[in-house]
Amino acid sequence: MTGIRVARIDRAAISANVAGLAAAAATAHVMVVVKADGYGHGVLTAATAALEGGADWLGVADLEEAHALRAAGVDAPVLAWLHDPFADFAPAVEAGIDIGVSTRAQLEAIGALDAGRRAGRRPVVQIKVDTGLHRNGLPPEEWEPFAERAAALQALGRLEVRGVFSHLANTDAESDAAALRAFERALGIMAAAGIEPELRHLASTAAAMSRPATRFDLVRLGIGSYGLSPFGAAGAPDGSAPVRLIPAMTLTSRVAAVRSAAPGAGVSYDHTWRAHEPTRLALVPIGYADGVPRAASNTAEVAIDGRRFPVRGRIAMDQFVVDIGDARVEVGDEVVLFGNPVDGVPAADDWARWSDTINYEIVTRIGPRVKRVAR
Repeated sequence: MTGIRVARIDRAAISANVAGLAAAAATAHVMVVVKADGYGHGVLTAATAALEGGADWLGVADLEEAHALRAAGVDAPVLAWLHDPFADFAPAVEAGIDIGVSTRAQLEAIGALDAGRRAGRRPVVQIKVDTGLHRNGLPPEEWEPFAERAAALQALGRLEVRGVFSHLANTDAESDAAALRAFERALGIMAAAGIEPELRHLASTAAAMSRPATRFDLVRLGIGSYGLSPFGAAGAPDGSAPVRLIPAMTLTSRVAAVRSAAPGAGVSYDHTWRAHEPTRLALVPIGYADGVPRAASNTAEVAIDGRRFPVRGRIAMDQFVVDIGDARVEVGDEVVLFGNPVDGVPAADDWARWSDTINYEIVTRIGPRVKRVAR
């Protein structure tokens, strides 16, 4: 597949990553998180590859993402947990989507629904508790009354509580241990109210790889499914590497023009780089509108025909320039921005380092002008 903006997605890599991580975690259930268009890889591609790799659950942020999966014919169990304050939960119930609840208002709204009853289906919820992130999730002071109310609604047949879950900060061993203790306390409060969930889950990819005590019944695999480590290029703090991850995305463009530059010639906006000696420059027609971070200007590298070349000058909205010196580079040659480093090309982790961010952002920011090609 040719094109000036292409992200090649390796479905087999996603499946292999999921299978490897699932085997290492050894939990009864595995959820692969496919929010944000499958972390930029294409939601349907990511979802089907994950299921082929052994996942039996899919996770998304919001209901719109969950409905998109159902519309595409994906009938696997799906959990959505971040909701518009005015969300209509009835269609989710009818579509058989598990609803993550983290406020009393959400619980009451779902408990008041009649949606799904015509098909003999009652709302299914999973309760999210806050164990230290102070984001989405039920705060500890509300756990007991919330549990009692959820149990009452369940006893009345108004809903079913399938799961209780939370999220680690992945800061260090001490903070994760504190979150684990908090989660276990939340489970105890739920049990005392009569809620015995089928699914208890706390671990995302990082904990699934490095903290066995947090795995419970299900692990939520996010960035690792796409072949990128949650620990970045440095790896896990303890040096462990239980699974060899295979990056699933290769971002490419093509050389659009080649020109010479004399000493002193300025490149791109603000002339933040000038040639110190005669050289040749290659124009690459992809830019920050496509997700290439402007912050990597003058620091990033790309690969052309197996050789690495530096980005010179500002990365612009639609294009950037690389210094090719006297290398034999021609118009039409493929440019690899990042991919699998075993192939000698830059990795998403490299771009994260060059732009002072994380690999999650590098892949999820890839824009809609970039054609995803799954193979």
